[in-house]
Amino acid sequence: MNKNHNLHSIELPENPLEQVLKQGAQQLLAQAVEAELALLLDQYQNEKVEGIQRIVRNGYQPERTIQTGIGDIAVKIPKVRDRKHEGVKFNSSLIPPYLKKTKNIEELIPWLYLRGISTGDMQNALAPIFGETAKGLSSGTISRLKQVWELEYKKWSTRSLNNRRYIYVWADGIYSKVRMDDKLCLLVIIGVDETGRKELLAVSDGYRESEHSWTEVLNQLQSQGLTAPPQLAIGDGALGFWNAVRKVWPTTGHQRCWVHKTVNILDKVPKAMQPKIKDSLQNIWMAETRESAYEAYSLFEKNHKTKYPKATNCLMKDKEEMLAFYDFPADHWPHIRTSNPIESAFATIRLRTHKVKSCGSRKTTLTMTFKLAQSAQKKWIRLKGFRLLADVLSGVKFKDGERIEQDQVEHHDELIHQI
Repeated sequence: MNKNHNLHSIELPENPLEQVLKQGAQQLLAQAVEAELALLLDQYQNEKVEGIQRIVRNGYQPERTIQTGIGDIAVKIPKVRDRKHEGVKFNSSLIPPYLKKTKNIEELIPWLYLRGISTGDMQNALAPIFGETAKGLSSGTISRLKQVWELEYKKWSTRSLNNRRYIYVWADGIYSKVRMDDKLCLLVIIGVDETGRKELLAVSDGYRESEHSWTEVLNQLQSQGLTAPPQLAIGDGALGFWNAVRKVWPTTGHQRCWVHKTVNILDKVPKAMQPKIKDSLQNIWMAETRESAYEAYSLFEKNHKTKYPKATNCLMKDKEEMLAFYDFPADHWPHIRTSNPIESAFATIRLRTHKVKSCGSRKTTLTMTFKLAQSAQKKWIRLKGFRLLADVLSGVKFKDGERIEQDQVEHHDELIHQI
């Protein structure tokens, strides 16, 4: 309000997340339009006027905006020059001259690929959603988009990680059936940096979850500049990953995923007993202190070893690795007790391809998974208690989730060694 008591409108700052989403959508639209333009230029590539190319780029049309679900997005449509003066022009089918609204295809096209929709069938699959706009999604346009995304994945997978530090990393293997091969496994690693932001570090492929395959992934991260090992790695019980961690990151702690462990144990008991067994397991990982967790371990063994030896042995064999989280801040426990950051992030992109001829190739599967993971990354929540990550990084010791002073460290380490 000014001195004349007139109200002024207040323009609120744009949400940073929305800004990132808009930038991503803008880049995607630009890539799609460029792919359409390339098709037009290829169509006339053999036509020349006085020895020079007949159809050439000629700047851009005036910038305009289109309305999307995440707000208005600015677009610039390229122009072409016809040296033969026969009226050849470039009109984008994805963004026609009077288009005011559009839909997000950043996730839809990769998802359809992973569901087994071929390039030739893509236009028909999208027609009920995009209507007339789907005409711009011809097989040629989508093939060029796929080539752009493949180059993006290649560039991303060799990006520099110099001077980057990741305190925790989560690892998991996602199985895919590609061209009748049910042994291809996508190896995924997500890390959290010192600011608490989760980041996709690696999406690669391997044969099952073998030690050799995981070692290649970790060595690749090192070659990109990630020389400082994380403080803790979280994953399921796949031996391949842990053997690779011992080789490449020998100082990194191991935390086995409680969700995977619980599922494995419940598979070894009758269905009627599963709720009771699940409660007993929760008493372990929900315990306030390591000592209480050990007591719950002992009680589980005492109650169930005789009747359910396989379930009990499954729990006991990774005892120390299951309780590594007690040496880290309690605020971080919900994040590091399980590999849920990967499970939840990939819930919507968990591969469901079938053994059919339209399944994508290895390269396509990797590329489309990468694109979907990039989209999912924009929605990942910052680590709770991220300010404590600086303490973890600097070597501060924690006992039962609480920071301990230096004079208590030696006693704490001695106690753990005795156990």
